Amino acid sequence: MKEKVSLVSLGCPKNLVDAEVMLGYLAKEKYEVTTDEREADIIIVNTCSFIKEAKQESIDTILDLADRKHDARCRLLIVTGCLPQRYQEELVKELPEVDIFVGTGDYPRIAEIIAEKRGMSEQLRYTGDPNFLYDEDLPRLQSSPYYTAYLKIAEGCSNCCSYCVIPSLRGAFRSRPQDKLLKEASELVARGVKEINLIAQDITGYGKDLAGGASLEGLIKELAALDGLQWIRLLYAYPDGISDSLIQLIRDEDKVCKYLDIPLQHVSDPVLKRMNRRSSEAEIRSLIAKLRGEIPGIALRTSLIVGFPGETDEDFKKLLHFVEETRFDRLGVFCYSREEGTPSAEMPDQVSERVKRERYKKLMRTQARVSFKHNRSLVDTEELVLIEGYSEETELLLKGRSSKQAPDIDGQVYVTSGNAQIGDIVKLRITDSSDYDLIGEIVP
Repeated sequence: MKEKVSLVSLGCPKNLVDAEVMLGYLAKEKYEVTTDEREADIIIVNTCSFIKEAKQESIDTILDLADRKHDARCRLLIVTGCLPQRYQEELVKELPEVDIFVGTGDYPRIAEIIAEKRGMSEQLRYTGDPNFLYDEDLPRLQSSPYYTAYLKIAEGCSNCCSYCVIPSLRGAFRSRPQDKLLKEASELVARGVKEINLIAQDITGYGKDLAGGASLEGLIKELAALDGLQWIRLLYAYPDGISDSLIQLIRDEDKVCKYLDIPLQHVSDPVLKRMNRRSSEAEIRSLIAKLRGEIPGIALRTSLIVGFPGETDEDFKKLLHFVEETRFDRLGVFCYSREEGTPSAEMPDQVSERVKRERYKKLMRTQARVSFKHNRSLVDTEELVLIEGYSEETELLLKGRSSKQAPDIDGQVYVTSGNAQIGDIVKLRITDSSDYDLIGEIVP
């Protein structure tokens, strides 16, 4: 009888792609994949350790599933990803319930590793070189809805921001060859994918490490030529890498969503300098003005950090005013997490947790007002919406996302009138809104 395996993936979409590759390997090796951990012979937790909250979520999930290990059929509990890559020695001591630890460079060996464990009682650990590069020839079992998928175009990061551990966990930035990406994308579209979300730590770095002149713009143009693909979404574009040619391509190519995720982190020059960011306040403001001038109606998302070491009241006020003035369509805010092994962890003038939380709340309240006003301005306009299913509250309402809402991280659109199938892209007239969600009717 086939053994059943269940996988819980935590953290970012890049982690999700890793999880899908592991599931692909296991399915290829005749394991049966289940979404119910209670039925699983093997449970895998694919972890994140980017910031304190992510680490805590990973640990809590591992301990919860370890409890189930004792009262269910599970024989192996495996922890993979960033957490074991970062805390190899500590986890072995602190989590005796875990049978196998697998780092970020060894997950393609997951089936082989499980086989090696048979008949052995001791913990096993595989946390070697993290410089593995995912290849489209590797099996991948898509876990997202059939109509949407992530395409990881590069691995690792070379930006070396002073607060970030990613380069040590994932290695230097490495682009995947364009022909391999196009092959994978073609296979996804052939399976019914209508929306492809391009992801990497910094998609604007794509191709710069490859011979032959590969570029993000060239990749997007080739993807846009695929029949059946309707939306191409750009996630995680560092501000200093957004070129005039990329802006023009977003403007002119119908399949590219008029949406851009730009992780700015801050706007005060002293803070940006300590973060080792390459953009200044003036450059950031100029970029946003250019994007909105060249691409009317573009939705801009960003992420910001409050409480970075040395952030003064004046720095925070500047950030607060920047958010009020700029009116981002989407905004994520994080309290600075002091991560060991990063330059910022050793910086003087660390900000207290109380001040971080106060600044976080102020910024989120400000963005809630901005978002509400923005959503109200959309009433009586029309948006293209991808139908994703039924509302959690009632099956009388369909729900979906507009082309200006990314999966999982942005709001939703609720449909009060009209019929459509899951996976359809329909035109919706917006009739109402809340702080983060929209309500509308399908246009006949």
